[in-house]
Amino acid sequence: MADRPGGTLTAYRALLGAQARSQTAYRASFVVDLVGNVGATVFDVLTVLVLFGVTRELGGFTLRETMVIVGLSAFAFATADLLVGNIERIPRYVRTGLLDAVLLRPLGALPQLLLMDLPLRKVSRALFGLAVWVTAVAAADIDWTPARAVLAVAAPAAGVVFFGSVFVATATVSFFWIESGELANSLTYGGRDFTSYPVTVYGGWFRALFAYGLGFAFVSYHPALALLGRADPLGLPQWVSWAAPGVAVVAAALAAGAWRFGIRHYRSTGS
Repeated sequence: MADRPGGTLTAYRALLGAQARSQTAYRASFVVDLVGNVGATVFDVLTVLVLFGVTRELGGFTLRETMVIVGLSAFAFATADLLVGNIERIPRYVRTGLLDAVLLRPLGALPQLLLMDLPLRKVSRALFGLAVWVTAVAAADIDWTPARAVLAVAAPAAGVVFFGSVFVATATVSFFWIESGELANSLTYGGRDFTSYPVTVYGGWFRALFAYGLGFAFVSYHPALALLGRADPLGLPQWVSWAAPGVAVVAAALAAGAWRFGIRHYRSTGS
């Protein structure tokens, strides 16, 4: 099927369709999962609101300004987790030998792994994140220009690409070190927590490493500065705040390179 014209796309659609049918077979259970999965993102937003119950500013940002950052982070992470997050199951696939079976099929390994167990129940998180983002932008009193209107669409997409790249890049470590799950989680879920606040609340080597060494400042902090028309309190030039799409492209290229390297050097467990 994959060798005929359009056969590859047909095969991927079949994988996605099979997942959708299996996950929605018990509709009541699926609806409960949808509702339950919103909880984590709701908690992230509520945490910020609680903080502003005891302070007027957080790292020099007001509630409305901070909510732009929160909305970007919530939507970007939740959508990336929906589309790519199940790649974190790679250690299990390696241990059980399932990855060997995937590599034998005439389809791309990464698309197969992403579609084999696509967590449709996480759609609710992505939709809630989108709602937070739209509400935050509407309430922020942004001085709209054509460039900012484009960025309001491009920044969330860039955040999804960036977080997706982090998921893929950290998963490739499992090709060489199966017990690498905690390391991956510290960067994926740790990155989500980091991007939910202005980077000005962090300091020293920790901010330097996560914000600029790993690039997490370009998920929500810098796009928010550009949309709000604020100068960077850290003193970086204005153009840096518009660099999020470019950083996301670089992250995707690095993740793709890491994945190809891992696949080329993968050695079967013999399972």
